Amino acid sequence: MHPIRRLDISPPLINSSCAWASELDQLQDLFDSPHTGAVTTRTATLTGYNETSDNTVAFANDTITTLNSYGYSPHPLSCYVDYVETILTNAPRGSTKPIIISITSSSPFSLATMLDNIQDLRRKLQDTSGALSRIAVELNTSCPNIKGSPPPAYNFPCLAPILDVLARYFWDDPTLVLGLKLPPYVYSTQFDDIIKGIAAYSRPDPGDRERDRTHARRLNPFAFFTSTNTLGSALMFPEQTSTPGLATAESKNSDPVSTPPTPSDYALPTVLGALAGEALHPLALGNVYTLSQALKEHEDQAMRAIAVIGVGGVTTKDAHRRMRRAGAKVVACATLLGRQGVKAFEAVSVEDDDEERTLVEEKGGGKE
Repeated sequence: MHPIRRLDISPPLINSSCAWASELDQLQDLFDSPHTGAVTTRTATLTGYNETSDNTVAFANDTITTLNSYGYSPHPLSCYVDYVETILTNAPRGSTKPIIISITSSSPFSLATMLDNIQDLRRKLQDTSGALSRIAVELNTSCPNIKGSPPPAYNFPCLAPILDVLARYFWDDPTLVLGLKLPPYVYSTQFDDIIKGIAAYSRPDPGDRERDRTHARRLNPFAFFTSTNTLGSALMFPEQTSTPGLATAESKNSDPVSTPPTPSDYALPTVLGALAGEALHPLALGNVYTLSQALKEHEDQAMRAIAVIGVGGVTTKDAHRRMRRAGAKVVACATLLGRQGVKAFEAVSVEDDDEERTLVEEKGGGKE
């Protein structure tokens, strides 16, 4: 068992929110896989994102790396509420596999409406009772592809009004499991700001009635950080990708100095996009390590209880192990899912190796 607050994520391997978790059949396949311990939906808004043909992905030739111009899901949150209800209602009896509903909004009012809808579903499925939850919420604070709307997690004062809403819902119902999907940070004060900002939300546990308020166990509304999202403002040319159809023959043969560039001269119609996969892996490891250490060493026990879900370039078993070594309690992947489908999780799973190693150690069969 690999719990994050009230979630039983076993094995500790999941998909991160991505375009390949958009539809009911995709989510069902992810849920049915024995190699996933939980499922994350594509990030939804209240009314749906206006997706066009410009929102697409290019796969690199030489590595399992992608560049994408995706925004959020074109489906409104109501679709995902229906999808999650369908999947969980038809799940095998006794299943505790959770679904993390990824959402986002820059409006506190809209976010509150979204949380009301999710909480209605949780009550309908009796998810607020018992020891475990099968529904969690992840706030995506970090998509780099939304024009005119930079990721708020790079500027904590911009993020705080949204976090205030989440915190209010948590204190009204501490069974609500909340997480934040964070962007790739690149210097120390960015980490300091998010840790300091989140720590301000900790309080004494109102359910710890056996102790006075001074000595009560402390809780933070946020149970996990998902680190890291994609890195924005990246560029690839068509010859770097396995989707060369985006470039015309004329543009390939033209003089790059004398001919003005057009969108077909680049791997994406938007020119710039979000980098993911193996090219992001070292930065993702650094983010996971830095956040994990900061949480582990924090003076507040509520902060020490926050788990890190590591994502970014998990395309092999070794990459999975590196994420664990960096401090991730749960590991997630998306790029390999886009490349291979659900079988990607079997390819990167290390559970069999870990179980075998544990058995050997218990029997005293370790190296001398």
